[in-house]
Order: sequence, then C-alpha cells, then structure tokens
Amino acid sequence: MKKENIIIAKTFNFSLKTIELYKVLVKQNEYVISKQLLKSATSIGANVEEANAGQTKKDFIAKMAIASKEARETKYWLRLLEKSQIVKYNYSGFLSEIEEIIRILTSIIKTSQLGKTNSTL
Repeated sequence: MKKENIIIAKTFNFSLKTIELYKVLVKQNEYVISKQLLKSATSIGANVEEANAGQTKKDFIAKMAIASKEARETKYWLRLLEKSQIVKYNYSGFLSEIEEIIRILTSIIKTSQLGKTNSTL
C-alpha cells in the first residue's frame, strides 16, 4: 500500500480552502489582492505535482523551489490582507497553514540537495 504524499495533500487542500476564501473576498468586492492570492496559492500545489513527475533530481528540486517561492508569495498576500483589513476576516488559520507548507517545502529542498530521500514527504 502506497503512503500518502503529505505535501501533495497539504497543498491541494490549501488550494481548495483558498478558493473558498477567494469567493468570500470577491463577495466583499476585493478583486485585485484576492486574484493574486488565488494564483499564487493554487500554483504551490501545481508545482509540487510537477516536481513529483520530474525527470531528474535537478528538475524535482527546481519545481519544489518554485513551489516554495509561490508559498512565500501567498504568505505575503495573506499578511497584506490581514494587516490592511480590506476585508475583515480571520486569516490566522491560513497563515499558520502556509507557514507549515513553507517549512515542509524547505525541508524537502534541503534534503534533496543533500542527496537524501524520504518517501513520506
């Protein structure tokens, strides 16, 4: 039986939650930052999926690095929404989740660069 890939599951679920947040933001007439958030947040999981289909280790690391950059951009948009209060909402759960995703991606990249493997990540 194949183990669940934690980062694939986390990034997919985060994307789904972000889509729901996007809908809330748009209902409150917030179109610009919400669109940026939607694009960067859903891109994380897409790049993780691409990384897992990478043809080489270098390709895998490059795609994971892009996913990490997208995660950091997502964190930026969430922080901006939280601090600006353009739309009153409790963003803390999203911020905690994106921090965890960033930590996992950083660990995967570092481990991969060192040549070690961990099939549960």
